[in-house]
Amino acid sequence: MTVRIPTSALLNGLLRDAGGERVTLGWLVDRLGDRSFGLVMLLLALLGVMPGASAVVAPLLAILAVQMMLGHAGPAFPRRVAERSVRIEGLARTLGRAVPVLRTIEGFIHPRWPTPFGATKRGVGLVVLLLGMLLLAPIPLSNIPPALAIALLAIAYLEEDGILLCVALAASVLLLAIAAGAVWQAMGELGWVRGLI
Repeated sequence: MTVRIPTSALLNGLLRDAGGERVTLGWLVDRLGDRSFGLVMLLLALLGVMPGASAVVAPLLAILAVQMMLGHAGPAFPRRVAERSVRIEGLARTLGRAVPVLRTIEGFIHPRWPTPFGATKRGVGLVVLLLGMLLLAPIPLSNIPPALAIALLAIAYLEEDGILLCVALAASVLLLAIAAGAVWQAMGELGWVRGLI
């Protein structure tokens, strides 16, 4: 039985394995292996909370989600994006902030209730695609709930925590149901529902 390395330890190992002064995005994705989808999803979700970032984050999440649904091994970026590099010092600063937080979270979250990896990846991809569309709603602060739901899904997916994944999926379905209800009500007030029935 393979022992699963915590995500915080994996991120710490990136700095030890990095050679030279810079590393590319493609190298980072390759080194993260089966965790690359989860980490990129988590980073995009955190960016999605920021005001005005939704217009950029939503299309990137859509690309990521479709690749997950198609069963890709990891995110595939265009060569121009994949070859962009970052300085090791900047990466060390970012990981220096992220790793302690992840380590604390990992104290409560751990692999349990195992789920089929391929089916889970496709299911999470579909839900992330739908939640990503909610990020584009033209209502102030409406980007925060879907972004937080995506972040919760990413953490559950990263740590293979089936219990947290069930909670995250339930929260996501509730959020999508509320959004669908709000759209239906708005259509009713505009008289579009009568035209459809």
